[in-house]
Amino acid sequence: MLVLRMLVYDLNSRSSAWISARVVATMFLAAGTVFGAANGGLNGQLSDPQGKPVSGARVSAESRDAGTRETRSGTDGRFTFPSLPPGDYKLVASAPGFVDVSQTVAIVDGAALAVNLHFARLASRTETVTVTADVSQIDVQAPDPTEKVFVSENLLDANPGRPGAPISIPGYPIETASSGIKAPQYFAPGVAGDHGEPIAQYVQVGSYLVPNNLSANAHGNGYADPNIYIANAIESVQVDGGAFNVREGNHALNLASVYGLRSHLDPFFTLTGDQRDITGTAGMSPSTYSWAAVEVSYGNGFLDRLEHRKQVKINGGDVFHAGDHTLTLFGIGYYGTSYMAGLSPIHGFNSVDAADGWKQYPDTIDPRQKDQTHTAMMALNDVWKIGEDQELQLSGFFRTYNLSLSTDFGLGLVRQSEFRTVAGGGAAYRKKFSRNFTLLAGADYQREAPRRDDLDHYNFYNPADPYSYGPFIKVDGNNVTIAPISPYVAAEGELNRYVHYYLGWRRDEIGIDNQDLLTPANSWNRWVGVNSPKATVTLFPEESWWVPEVALSFGKSFFTEDPRMGSAIGQQTATGSPAAVDPVETARSYQLVASKRFRNTDLKLTLGHETQTAEYGKIDPDDGLQFNLGPGRIRYLAATVSQGFRWGQLLATFEQADARDLDTGQVTPEAPRLIGDLSGTYQKLPFHLQVKGEFEYVGRKAVGNGCNENNPNDLTSYCLGAPNKEFRLALVRPFLEGRIDVGVNMMIASGYTGQTTENFATNFAPGQAGLVDGAVPENPISEVVGVRIPSYASLNFTYRFGRKMAP
Repeated sequence: MLVLRMLVYDLNSRSSAWISARVVATMFLAAGTVFGAANGGLNGQLSDPQGKPVSGARVSAESRDAGTRETRSGTDGRFTFPSLPPGDYKLVASAPGFVDVSQTVAIVDGAALAVNLHFARLASRTETVTVTADVSQIDVQAPDPTEKVFVSENLLDANPGRPGAPISIPGYPIETASSGIKAPQYFAPGVAGDHGEPIAQYVQVGSYLVPNNLSANAHGNGYADPNIYIANAIESVQVDGGAFNVREGNHALNLASVYGLRSHLDPFFTLTGDQRDITGTAGMSPSTYSWAAVEVSYGNGFLDRLEHRKQVKINGGDVFHAGDHTLTLFGIGYYGTSYMAGLSPIHGFNSVDAADGWKQYPDTIDPRQKDQTHTAMMALNDVWKIGEDQELQLSGFFRTYNLSLSTDFGLGLVRQSEFRTVAGGGAAYRKKFSRNFTLLAGADYQREAPRRDDLDHYNFYNPADPYSYGPFIKVDGNNVTIAPISPYVAAEGELNRYVHYYLGWRRDEIGIDNQDLLTPANSWNRWVGVNSPKATVTLFPEESWWVPEVALSFGKSFFTEDPRMGSAIGQQTATGSPAAVDPVETARSYQLVASKRFRNTDLKLTLGHETQTAEYGKIDPDDGLQFNLGPGRIRYLAATVSQGFRWGQLLATFEQADARDLDTGQVTPEAPRLIGDLSGTYQKLPFHLQVKGEFEYVGRKAVGNGCNENNPNDLTSYCLGAPNKEFRLALVRPFLEGRIDVGVNMMIASGYTGQTTENFATNFAPGQAGLVDGAVPENPISEVVGVRIPSYASLNFTYRFGRKMAP
């Protein structure tokens, strides 16, 4: 019948030759259909540069004979073309924020072909693409629903040319507590971690998570400094709950952030500056999968206390392919030094301290405060593809770190100093047996060895002799070794089409050795064992049900406290009796995540509950003694709405938390209770302008107690800090088809970073700020202290070498 219809049509044509050709072609196709030239199928999965599924991407199959077919990838990144005529096809995938990926495939009669596509690079003209992952984007190596922030090579970061975090993560405020180069710290709802005690940081080298946390740092229980990274080298930041992944261990109580690296940098040079700061950054790729970047900066900041900051960063990486092996190498070098304002009273000195002679000079109580840090690190990862569905991962790293930090917390200048080496490695085996069962098993080892972990005390600042440090008093001096051995195992898969599971177990055997160099009797060593079970169950309803996907998670986690607890552990273990103080804080975490996607809008709701054991190992920076923070509880709610469109995106985050001491019922000091964030990007403004903006609000929080001048011993009245408001804007205009970018960055801010309370000495010698003959302060009154957040604007110029960029 088909042949007859075509013949009638062709008989009415003007050209007999055309008629003959159409008749023959039609008969050939009809015969092929009748005698078995059956259509074939094509399916596959899309993944991003970090291997995560990409949903909502457009996938097309183009053929000269059969035309173009289109489909969209699902929430798991999968796509399918159920019926394609035999022939050659060009398969093209495109998604906002990525460079299109294509592959030529051949469809054979009746065969089903599977092809996986991988977005290897981000679009060079995309400033930021934020993907709020739904609960379907989980696997055995990343089982917890996460938020990702993708950053392109020409990103104008939140604080260009200035120290701090290289990228702003919506919903997780970050502060540099004392200005200068001092390490910035993340905050999460209800979490009052001091520079990263309960917040883990990693850099992903290949498949290996290299830890950035430094346990038992001279400054306290933990330290993690993302300031060592160059922003242009970062491809993504992934954030999860920390407690639900067997691969994340020490410090991963409340939050874990993983920095993903690029594998290629187009040659560029960027100059950023304002009236007080200047920074030059350059990067290149000697080969397809290698890159190197360097950043040099000098500046004075925007506070009255000039920083005289000098900072040099070197980042580099390379990827090698040798048969079934993929080796990834990454290295860092960093040096920084600066003066800093330090913490000073937000509301001015109270009447008691003012009467005793305390002054701000301004923005600081002690201009001698200074920070100096240098570090170097090398990491190597080998992924050995043993078969189609199994691989062996072998990894290792080595790092050195030095700190010399002089600060004044109200009882005179103190210097915290150390030099440490950190070495570690790991092995992991992963095999996918079926959709119902994937196995991950491995073990990590790490050895941190801080040496001369010292705390020294000097005199008060005397304006009549500003360069005098006064008598030198050693408070603490320790050699510490922390060496965990951590085997783990996890299984992941589908129970049925509606239920997905993840089960894991991690065992940490932690060897801790504390050599007290000042009081040898307080030395001690112990092995501590910690079991950390993990579990996540995910429910997947049908899309037609209009109900969200839901993930329920449980996990135990821990971090090692400062071993310089000396008297509490050392004396008891020396007599052979059990130690009353456990040098490890543990936590139990529960989390519920619900997410739903409506067209280009993502909705996510997170509810969390966590309880922690008492924290004893926090060292007072003035007297070197530990103090009990008590067992705690955190409850939090986080809601995220993300709207994507062709040339940009909007992301809104709201978080509310309640954190309390379970012994007293009091609010946990310094823990944020209210966080709001609204960020957006748009690439197609008039005059070819591109823009990124962010407004962040952190509500007023209780930072301590004892601020009652009439009754300093009244611990029922809270000391309240100030709310923080920050509006960041990055505006850029490309020229010469993207070879040159000219931009402006600004921040309009009010509030204070590092908000806490300090007690200032109240017995002074006449005419100077100092204790009389070492007398003990009488009735110290807490002051709310912080560092003022300045507003600023800076200019940015970027030149890209080599080929012209596509508009």
